[in-house]
Amino acid sequence: MSDLIRALDLQKHYQRGGETLQVLKGVSLTVAAGEFVAVVGPSGAGKSTLLHLLGALDRPTGGVLTYGDRAVWTLSDGELAAFRNQTVGFVFQFHHLLPEFTALENAMMPALIQRRAPAEAAEAARALLSQVGLRDRLTHRPGELSGGEQQRVAVARALVTSPRVLLADEPTGNLDRKTGEEVFALLRLFNRERGVALVLVTHNEALSRQADRILRLEDGRLATGTPGEERG
Repeated sequence: MSDLIRALDLQKHYQRGGETLQVLKGVSLTVAAGEFVAVVGPSGAGKSTLLHLLGALDRPTGGVLTYGDRAVWTLSDGELAAFRNQTVGFVFQFHHLLPEFTALENAMMPALIQRRAPAEAAEAARALLSQVGLRDRLTHRPGELSGGEQQRVAVARALVTSPRVLLADEPTGNLDRKTGEEVFALLRLFNRERGVALVLVTHNEALSRQADRILRLEDGRLATGTPGEERG
């Protein structure tokens, strides 16, 4: 598999008062097209910060990020927004659905942002919602759905633009065990069937052991080993 993502010496610092808080202290990694990589480590190690940088949700203090031959941090804010919409899907611990919209409307939103025709966006969203088991819940609003159903809508929303990368930050952390396993199985299914690269931040060891590789982040750095990487 060829490398899709290359991160070199990613750093993220924050100023608090007169002090500098170093969250990431030089993280380098690669993710191949279609690969499943789990990122594990204690709370406060910088896992979510790393995921936000990999998804271009935030700019680093230092370092280089490339997708294929595209240098991400050379893009303007507008170009970055378009890049995220076209290339990356996000699933977080909390679904962040818009409460006034139906499941179908929530799932089709990224496609509409791409200025795809409403009928085309609805067709793509409907197909994904059916695939994640929500064929009969299309017109329900988030408040009418269970936590697991809401997260399934979030998965469909993340995939509606056919991204090359899916970034998932504790996507099962707010769910009971059975529902969490079902949501994870959906992510793994799309990773395998569609070849979507999956980067998963999790505290769940059972889930991380199913990854192609495990990256362990400790105190803002990848743990020592084979370039900080372990085989799953």
